[in-house]
Amino acid sequence: MEKKEYLDLYKKMYLIRRFEESCGENYSKGFIRGFLHLYIGEEAIAAGSIAPLREDDYIVTHYRDHGHAIARGLETGPLMAELFGKKTGVSGGKGGSMHLFDASKNFMGGHAIVGAQIPLAAGFALASQYQKKDSVTVVYFGDGATNQGTFHETMNLASVWKLPILFFLENNFYGMGTSVDKIRNNGKSFGNLSENYGMPGTVVDGMDVLAVKETTEEAIKKIRSGSGPAFIEATTFRYQGHSMADPAKYRTDKELDEWKEKDPLINFRKHLLGQAIVTESDIDKVSKSADNELNEAVKFATESPEPDLDDIKNDIYA
Repeated sequence: MEKKEYLDLYKKMYLIRRFEESCGENYSKGFIRGFLHLYIGEEAIAAGSIAPLREDDYIVTHYRDHGHAIARGLETGPLMAELFGKKTGVSGGKGGSMHLFDASKNFMGGHAIVGAQIPLAAGFALASQYQKKDSVTVVYFGDGATNQGTFHETMNLASVWKLPILFFLENNFYGMGTSVDKIRNNGKSFGNLSENYGMPGTVVDGMDVLAVKETTEEAIKKIRSGSGPAFIEATTFRYQGHSMADPAKYRTDKELDEWKEKDPLINFRKHLLGQAIVTESDIDKVSKSADNELNEAVKFATESPEPDLDDIKNDIYA
């Protein structure tokens, strides 16, 4: 990797972290309404796994979608405007936090229903296969989605049809409405599940952006060669609760402190400086650029107009 690539990865992670912190602040101020699920702590997954993708590859994800959108290169102004419910938002201010879309970048949205995005992703992969393209679809989901029938049904179908799809599990160990022991099969990795469907499965440290990037690159290369689907499980930890409405009192301070020692942003910064890949000045320059971009994004969202009432009526009666 070149120095610029390292800095790009750092900037993506830093921008995601700052974007999410700003979202939390603006939610508390009442500018963001509805549900808000933050990605703080999981930045290495979005930045590392999306970096190897091409423009013609598809991304489909869950409702904790801000990080994936930023890593894909969606503009932070329209993203923040969407969270503010403004007309200039990526979904016209009508989708909010959980429904960020940009078809021009093949970012086919965040989806609020747990596991609903998985069969949709198979559809995009099938389209690529039918059109004889070597583009790949990556679908992200949490550990809670593995309890949904759509997960198992789509894994099975993708294997039978050898679809060009990468199933990417973000395992933060706290799937909503599930038992951690049960979904991890008594301590065994989720990666073993893929063997049931005849596809390779890999477990990676989701707090290590370089490990995520390398693992994804290897999987994507095999999928493009026509070998069929693949499965990656990234172990990670979100530092916030499930949503802004969740105080996360079920997690101990000890557990949280242990995971904060693995903070992907802090440790990647230490790695870059420790290996003399970049300088403090390089880091400061990138961080300042991201801070300025975020300030402009909030300003853009604040000053943007509300959606037209006529547009809302048309949507209702369409």
